[in-house]
Amino acid sequence: PFLIHEIEGLKQRLKDNKPTIGICLGAQLIAYALGAKVYAGHKKEIGWDKLKINQKDNNLLSPLENIHVLHWHGDTFDLPDEATLLASSELYPNQAFQIGKNILGLQFHIEIYKDNFERWLIGHTCEIRQTGVSISQLRTDNQLYADKLEQSCSMVIQQYLSQIC
Repeated sequence: PFLIHEIEGLKQRLKDNKPTIGICLGAQLIAYALGAKVYAGHKKEIGWDKLKINQKDNNLLSPLENIHVLHWHGDTFDLPDEATLLASSELYPNQAFQIGKNILGLQFHIEIYKDNFERWLIGHTCEIRQTGVSISQLRTDNQLYADKLEQSCSMVIQQYLSQIC
């Protein structure tokens, strides 16, 4: 029920074309607020993997080319009308979208830092075990990929901020 109020506020924000970034559930809420379908995916996507970056010219996510990002979701969405697909993964085609210059939806996580990842593992232990994903592999991958993701994320955010209206 609390999401009803969140979605109403989000609809107004999007209507006003205010700069908005949605990560994971946030991307799903943006899609839903714009009339797209959000639904349970065929499989949970948990772990570090690369994205397929679409239309590399003028794509905010081009700094993420060949970078492992953290995927952690079970739901997915259809693209909203007027959205440009920025990235896909092997499991889910709609990983990132942009509408105009101000609205950015990311299904994956770029906000993770190496030092705060352990809290994710503790908080989601049951979910991880249900999927059969290896916690030790998640830890190892975090050590391998998080620093590079943090650097690339900084470039993505700087590019986004430099072009918003």
